Amino acid sequence: MSKKPIGTTAKTGETCPESGIWKVVGTPSTTAPIAQGNKIPPYDNKAVTWMLIQYA
Repeated sequence: MSKKPIGTTAKTGETCPESGIWKVVGTPSTTAPIAQGNKIPPYDNKAVTWMLIQYA
């Protein structure tokens, strides 16, 4: 199975498509390790878009 490319995005509530370090798109921002198959979390109690920046 091939990896999703760096820069792949996923929204809060979706299933994480690739294990790695994800960064919130926009400000304020943060990074978090999210494992493939887990639900993409909210940030600051808001639904946000996360971008894959590094493979696990």
